[in-house]
Amino acid sequence: MPKSSQKQIILSKIKNGQVVIGIVGLGYVGLPLALAYAEKGFHVLGFDIDPKKIEALDRRECYISHLDAARIGQAVQSKRLVATTDFSRLGEADTLIICVPTPLTPQRDPDMSFIVNTTKQIQASLRAGQLIVLESTTYPGTTEELVRGMLEETGLICGRDFYLAFSPEREDPGNAQFFTTNIPKIVGGVDQDSGDLAQALYDQVIHQTIRASNARTAEAAKLTENIFRAVNIALVNELKVVYERMGIDIWEVLDAASTKPFGFMRFNPGPGWGGHCIPLDPFYLSWKARACGVDTKFIELAGEVNRRMPEYVVQRLQQALNERGKSIKGSKLLILGLAYKKDIGDVRESPAYQIIPRLIGMGAQIAYHDPFVPAILPSRHWPKPLALMSQPLTSKAIASWDAVLIITDHTSVDYELIAKHAKLIIDSRGVYRKPLVNVVKA
Repeated sequence: MPKSSQKQIILSKIKNGQVVIGIVGLGYVGLPLALAYAEKGFHVLGFDIDPKKIEALDRRECYISHLDAARIGQAVQSKRLVATTDFSRLGEADTLIICVPTPLTPQRDPDMSFIVNTTKQIQASLRAGQLIVLESTTYPGTTEELVRGMLEETGLICGRDFYLAFSPEREDPGNAQFFTTNIPKIVGGVDQDSGDLAQALYDQVIHQTIRASNARTAEAAKLTENIFRAVNIALVNELKVVYERMGIDIWEVLDAASTKPFGFMRFNPGPGWGGHCIPLDPFYLSWKARACGVDTKFIELAGEVNRRMPEYVVQRLQQALNERGKSIKGSKLLILGLAYKKDIGDVRESPAYQIIPRLIGMGAQIAYHDPFVPAILPSRHWPKPLALMSQPLTSKAIASWDAVLIITDHTSVDYELIAKHAKLIIDSRGVYRKPLVNVVKA
């Protein structure tokens, strides 16, 4: 079939709502996107290697706390969303959107195993006329070099037989103002036709698409967004430490600086960085830059500063307990908040996962409260056989702990109750702005 005719067939299916959309990876990125297409009337095939996710969706249940379970129920009941672990069905989809994790190795190099394994699955059933879009955050060149190279091993040629693009995810879990469909979407094709088709696909559900000239530029744009945040978070975290030594409250400084109507953008300090993007994505560029013979000093320094923050919080806790004649060993400590940010249940790369093992290793007795994380079971993040349940916040319970350590500032927590009854509060989020005798900023 002529190249132009193949493109027109896919384009016509997209615009007529007849295209079958496959989404690989039904996590924090893939599931909201699948719902967005299903709610616009498209038929969506969702793929995931985790059978528990598929079983939950079949029961019309939602495993992501900030998503409305009613949306899941409607999409599944209408048969607009069908979820499966059967990757042999990838060939049924006209377009495939890859939304799989891109973690780091222990050496802080890119772990491309999820992208590679997914591409191998697609490779096994790739057919002429399919459009493949990678959304997973990665280093510039991944889509064109790695994914294209693997898919063309089938003998099919990108831009002639199949189409390939990159469109970075921009999810912000729990953000009530910005969500999947109203966040502008960057799209960059490996070639012109691939970019045209990918843009047309996202135009069906996204309010605004931004066309990059190629996939590499789109990949670099995503990394730049998160590197900008990582560097500025590191800056305010370093200022927090400096100003504490000077007896200056970083939160008051930021409040004052924020009154400037130009030339200043506020970032808040915390107990460390968290989420799947900020702690990981900058090092994808660092790795690629090293391969090109270039050092990324700002990125590495920002990583160093942010990785030190959990230890700084522990040191502030230790100092505050010492001043009250206690040691961490044997102390009863309440960790307030496990999620990496407020009002969601996402614990990926949360600084709590760095702080709790340190405290346990120092002999502390640990309890926690998080309204969005009801239980923690043993995993690679937690010393076995540690298994904890979120504890209720009562005046009696609060008074029984030697210290309350605020890691995540969920808005539903009664901070006045805690301030009234806690012996000691270590505040790493600036919850308490007015000085209190039992509050120590960290």
